[in-house]
Formats: sequence, structure tokens, C-alpha cells
Amino acid sequence: MMSRSYTNLLDLAAGNFAALGPAGGGRRRSGSFAPRRMPRVMTVPGTLSELDDEDDERAATSSVASDVPSSAICERLIVVANQLPVVARRRPDGRGWVFSWDDDSLLLRLRDGVPDEMEVLFIGTLRADVPAAEQDEVSQTLIDGFRCAPVFLPADLYDRFYQNFCKGYLWPLFHYMLPFAAAQSPNESGASAGGRFERASWEAYVLANKHFFEKIVEVINPEDDYVWVHDYHLMALPTFLRCRFNRLRIGFFLHSPFPSSEIYRSLPVREEILRTMLNCDLIGFHTFDYARHFLSCCSRMLGIEYQSKRGYIGLDYYGRTVGIKIMPVGIHMGQLQSVLRLPEMQQKVAELRQQFEGMTVLLGVDDTDIFKGINLKLLAFEYMLKTHPKWRGRAVLVQIANPARGKGKDIESIRAEIQDSCERINREFGQSGYSPIVLIDRNVPSVEKLAYYTVAECVVVTAVRDGMNLTPYEYIVCRQGIPSSESAPEVSGPRKSMLVVSEFIGCSPSLSGAIRINPWNVESTAESLNEAISMSERDKELRHEKHYRYVSTHDVAYWSRSFIQDLERACKDHFRKPCWGIGLGFGFRVVALDPNFSKLSFDSIIMSYGRSKSRAIFLDYDGTLVPQASLYQKPSEELVTIINTLCSDKNNIVFIVSGRSKNSLGSMFSSCPILGIAAEHGYFLRWTRDEEWQTSTQSPDIGWMQMAEPVMNLYTEATDGSYIETKETALVWHHRDADQGFASSQAKEMLDHLESVLANEAVSVKSGQFIVEVKPQGVSKGLIAEKILASMKEKGQQADFVLCIGDDRSDEDMFENIADAMKKGIVAPKTPLFACAVGQKPSKAKFYLDDTYEVVSMLSALAEVSEPDPTAGLTDDLATSVSSLDIGDEQIQFSNTRIEGS
Repeated sequence: MMSRSYTNLLDLAAGNFAALGPAGGGRRRSGSFAPRRMPRVMTVPGTLSELDDEDDERAATSSVASDVPSSAICERLIVVANQLPVVARRRPDGRGWVFSWDDDSLLLRLRDGVPDEMEVLFIGTLRADVPAAEQDEVSQTLIDGFRCAPVFLPADLYDRFYQNFCKGYLWPLFHYMLPFAAAQSPNESGASAGGRFERASWEAYVLANKHFFEKIVEVINPEDDYVWVHDYHLMALPTFLRCRFNRLRIGFFLHSPFPSSEIYRSLPVREEILRTMLNCDLIGFHTFDYARHFLSCCSRMLGIEYQSKRGYIGLDYYGRTVGIKIMPVGIHMGQLQSVLRLPEMQQKVAELRQQFEGMTVLLGVDDTDIFKGINLKLLAFEYMLKTHPKWRGRAVLVQIANPARGKGKDIESIRAEIQDSCERINREFGQSGYSPIVLIDRNVPSVEKLAYYTVAECVVVTAVRDGMNLTPYEYIVCRQGIPSSESAPEVSGPRKSMLVVSEFIGCSPSLSGAIRINPWNVESTAESLNEAISMSERDKELRHEKHYRYVSTHDVAYWSRSFIQDLERACKDHFRKPCWGIGLGFGFRVVALDPNFSKLSFDSIIMSYGRSKSRAIFLDYDGTLVPQASLYQKPSEELVTIINTLCSDKNNIVFIVSGRSKNSLGSMFSSCPILGIAAEHGYFLRWTRDEEWQTSTQSPDIGWMQMAEPVMNLYTEATDGSYIETKETALVWHHRDADQGFASSQAKEMLDHLESVLANEAVSVKSGQFIVEVKPQGVSKGLIAEKILASMKEKGQQADFVLCIGDDRSDEDMFENIADAMKKGIVAPKTPLFACAVGQKPSKAKFYLDDTYEVVSMLSALAEVSEPDPTAGLTDDLATSVSSLDIGDEQIQFSNTRIEGS
């Protein structure tokens, strides 16, 4: 039977699961192969969302012993990427296949950073069309010989997944190219060459990710395995995995740029992709800029703010901390040095030095695509020859243009433009035996490419947007040369180099000695080229030494080792915290809570409520009794009835404790005659409606308002959508309706500004949910709750039941004081203390309820078991009159009559 949770994912993507064909979690497609199925042990007893019916009984029987990870099986790293690090070739006779490792694959090289005791298993597609009849045999061969599990996608699905959505839509968008036009005509493979978002392509993307998920399910042991997902091709995969295995340890690394929120927000499935990435435990980016853009999107679109603690950045997502890793990938030193040692390498270097004798060689090595800026580089070199004639006949730009990975009219246009520029420059500045541009438009073997690196005086990278780009790193290693022997570590190659790199590539921040350029500024780039090749030899040596020191110590092994260590740290609490899955489709997430933070049980609190004789109930208003809203929101009639019922129980003292003004709260609860209200965080207090307002402290000196208000006005004028609320004793700056990115920045700046201006005043400046508040010192919800409990004790009504509910930072003071109430002796011994937060989030409370609906439902349940006093809220005369009636066993009904206090 197909798991409903899988259906939900595809229903969300497609709107019609049946149209995509069967892909059940428990069935194998023709040609798929299950290599040595590992035992699948569920790790969450009874709380996994919508498991297959066939797994329910097995999960229930294994859950007892599954709370602690097993040590009998070694940990394993499952590396999942679009393509396997394997090259597949048909045998010459056409019978069978020959496989070999792809030495240029980054995935293959990351094994060097994996601990020796950890096995590595690769999952991905093969760059070969394997007939269905041969797929089982190929799978077994790859598992046995290479520890690779291939995913076989139908050709039409792969084209729609890879060419249409990945390369045609996501890749341009992540490189800051908005799809203003509709999709171009399909090319010879049937794949679209790019264009606007198409729902069918998104459906194919989700379905392809599901095929990867099914392959992982065949081989995974969820208690012991780590899963490391790579790049934008598989961003939907984490939700499939998290939905099936709630405690699975998942890492994700994005090898492309992550665009700014202004670009990313144009993506129609923007929230789905953000949420599926947040189902990982660790998300990696090459640079802080890419991570910052991701965090900004989470803040603007999901309302999730990041926190930085001891050098680590994290996002709290339903009780789980999702780590953010910033670590640029490196190169494999050993692989490069092994090629440099080859005899043919030295021969090729000698040939090139003879070919370019007396010349200064500048080198570009780029893929042929629209973002590499090859033509901008040619134009800059042309401008340098025009403005610095001394380099005519002396400087040569060798441009290696690797074949394009994608397809479409854009690629053909770029190639034609490059060819035209080369011909024009060579025609204008060429001489007999001298061509200023040497264009190599073909696949270049590693030996030849490294030989060009070795002879080049400067490498130029003018990409207008690129994820990382390891060309400069490879060039630096080649210019360093290799040790001649272990006993004599002299280098055989030159030890100086120069780099001119675009500021828009991922490796740029790591190369502090490079000349950084804006490739769009052709004139400035030309001057940078002249500066680079005119620089003194000593400067070139110093810059090279600095770069080589970084590149040699931050190689690919360092990168993978660091990522795995952080992934282990991010997952260390997986088997300690209770967790369960909630939500459908890409809204699925796992709620993980601290063992001491649990959901408030209605049965438990009702039982404690019924046993107690003196109860104190403290309720926040906004976000607790009613949802947070920018509009003025009155309590519903249902809520007022519940509160009046609770208040009418002679054993109850009920207080609304809010930051709102006394006039606002008094007006909203005017129909609650014996409800206590603590307004403005407890500065104003009254026990019933008919009592006068009291102040919790002496009348404050509010002269500070004249200092604070002008400062707050400055930020209000500069922040559209914000406003100031003036209370009798406090000033509150609200920014809920402002742009959240800008307003959050303004709030932090205002906080610092006000603290500086009011440093000598007896006030506190605090931030809360979309607010910055200035109020007198010594005023807090915690202090007023403590004062009320102490007053109850003085009146002989010492509380033996305390309930406190709130949703924001100001309520944390109340939770903290309530927790210490027993130690201070202001409540009875063994008093049940129910400090309850609204929403699952880090809190000093020990309990939580999901939302305001659950809060009201819980209060309603308490009201039902309350014992209302019929005289509660009446005037003294009416109360005496009612109490003197001898009603016996009969019930008095006041029909069509409303009696209330005057």
C-alpha cells in the first residue's frame, strides 16, 4: 500500500497524483534493484506520521529498544547527488559495461575527510543510458565494486527534471537571472531551453527526488546512517526522508549561489523549498553572502530568525535547531600533484614554454555558459591592448572554453559572440607569428590544462555569478610545483602567481591577495589585468605564498571533515528529545522538544485543578487568548463567558497580565466584574472591575519620555508601517506591519540607540515580538505575579494551584518567578505549578500548548469543572438577598433577567 504521506507531497506538487503514475513506497519499478536491504528500524515509538500499513506492526515492536542508537553497526555516510562519481562505458563488443572512478568528481574526493571507521555509500544517477534489462546487474556490480547505488530515471523524466527544471529554471534563478520570457522551443532532446516556471516541470522535479528517496530507503539503516545531500537538484529530498524517518541525520550542501530574497521570492514554490531545506539538520553554503540570503528568506517568508551562539549559526524550527555551515570547498592536493609528476606533464610544459617564449601568458579556464563572463574577459583584454600598447606582441590570453553542460539558444549565442570577439581582436592586434587570443574550444585533458596553469603568469576569472569556481585554487597549486623528494623539499616549478578574480564568485573572499574586479566594468578590469602582469616579482611571490598556505590547508578533505563534524554535533540530541511529525506535503516538519518541555495534558491539569482549594490563574492576552494581530481585537463572547465562569468560582483568583494599557484592557473586559487586571506589565493593578487602579511602585518620573520619544520618532519616520504606542508609563514601538528585514535591523539599532540615550535613567529597554518597549525599571510580569501570590498568602488564601500562560519574552519573567514561588514560600508546599508557553519554542516554561485555540479549549475544560458562586459579581444587597433564599432541592432560574453588579 502506498504511504499517504508520499501522496501528499506529490499532490502538493502536481495537484493530481494519478497523472504521475504509480510510484509506491513498497513497490519496485521494472529494472530497479534492492542491494542487500539493511534492517529498517523505526526510531520514534508510535509517532511517525502516516507510515505504510505494512510497517506499522514492525515499528511498534521495535520501538521499545530504539530510543538509543545501536552501537552494533558502524556509522555510515550516504552521499546523495545527481550523478555518481563513476564513469560507465560500454565494452567494445557491446556486451556489458566497464566502470571506473571519475577522478575529477568532488564527491569521490570528499571521502578523504571521512573518518576511517565510517563507510561511504554513494547514491545517484549514471551518465549512461542503461537498458532496463541490464539495470539489476549494473546495480549489483556498482554496489559490490564501488559502494554505489544507482538511480535509474526514465529518459523523459530525467529531461524534464534536469534540463527543464534544474538547468532551465532553478540554475538561472539561483544565478540571479529572472525568467521574464516564456520557455523557448524545445531542443532536439525535447528539453526546454529555459523560461518561466512550469508546474509540469516542478512535478517532474518532485517525482525524480522521490525516486532518489526510494533508492535510499532500500539501503538505509536510519539509526546509524548519516545522509549528506548535495546541490539544488535534490532540494525536495529532505522532506521525503524526514517524513519517513523522523530522527534521521540529514545534511545538505548547496554548491551554487543562493540568491537574495528579492530574486528568490519570485519562485512560485519558494516556501516549499525553504521548508524542505529546513528538514535537514545542517545546511552548508560556500560563503556568508549565500547563507545570509538564505537566512533573510527564512525571516521574510517564514518569520524564522536565526541565532548565533559561540560561533555557530542556527535556526530554531519547531524545537529542532537547524545548523548553518559556511565553508568553501577545496581541491584535492594529491590528485593535482600526481598529475604534475607525470612525465608527459613535463613534456607538455616544455612545449608550451617554447610556444609562448618571450610572451606573458594570461589564462582563462571556464565552462561555456551565460554566467562565466568569457566575452567580458575578451573585451577587457582588448581594452588593455588599446590603452597599454606595450603589451601588443607580448601578452597572450589563452582561453580554454569547456563544452557547455546545458543546451539552448543562449549557449549558441554565447559561443558565437566569443568567436566573433576572438576573430576581431586577433585581426586588429595580431602580427606575424602572434595572435593575442588563443581560443581552445574543446575538452582539454587534465595534463594539458595543468600545463597551461604552470606556464601562465596570471589567471583571470570574470564570471558574473558562480557558486565556487576552483580554477584559481588549481592554478596556485600548479604554480607552486611539487617537492622533488621527501628529503629535499625543493619545488620544481615557479613559486609566484597572480590572480584577477570576479567579486561575484564563491572563492573570492578566500583569496585576499587577488585583485578583485567587477567584470561588468570592462575598463576597470583592463586596468587590473595591466596591474597584475606589471606587478613586481616580489609582490607576486608574497601573494602566492599567502594563497598557497590557505589552499593547501583548506583542501577538500578539510571541507568534508569539517562538515561531518558539524553534522554530528547538530544531531547529537536526536535520540534524547521526544519528537513527532506533523503537517502534510512540504508543510511536513518534525517537532522536537526538550525532555523537560512537554505538551500540557488536559487530564492532568483538570485533576490538579479539582483537588485544589486556592487557585491563581495568570493569563497573557495578545498571542495567548487571541491571535497576534495588528488590528485592535476584542475578546469573543465565548472567551468572556469562560473567564467569568472561572472568576465566579470562589476558589479562583484570575488575572489578565498584559503589556496593554489599563484603559484598553478595562474597556475590553468591562463585562467581567471580578476579573483581576495587571496592565502595562503590572505597573497598574486592580483586583476587580469596581476597584480603583493601584500602582505597583511609586509614581515614576516620566521625564525620560521626552528623551526617548524623539529617538523613536526618527525610526518611525524612516520605517514605513511602524508606529509608536504611548502609554502612561511606557513607550512601545510597533513594527509588525513594516518590512520585516528592514524593521528588524531598525529595531536592533533603536535598541542600542535608546540604551545609550537612557543610560542614566531608571528605565529598561527591551525588544519583543515586533516591538521595542521602554518602561520603568522594577516593573515586569514576573514581579506582579509574585506580588499577587504574596498578597493571597497574606489574606489566608495561599495558592495550592498556579496556572500561568503566555507567548512572548515578557512572559518568560512570569514563568521564571512562578518556578521559584515554592522556594520563596509564597505558595503551599507541593503546589502544582503549570507554567505554559503558547507554541513550541525555547522557553523557561515546562509546558506548552500549540496555539490560542488550544488555550481557550483548556480554559473551557477548567470552567466546566468549576463551582461557580451564584453571588459572584453581584452588589452587596443583591448578594445578601440571594443568599437568604431557602431553595432546598429546587433550582432558581432567572429567565429574561440579567443581574449584575452596578
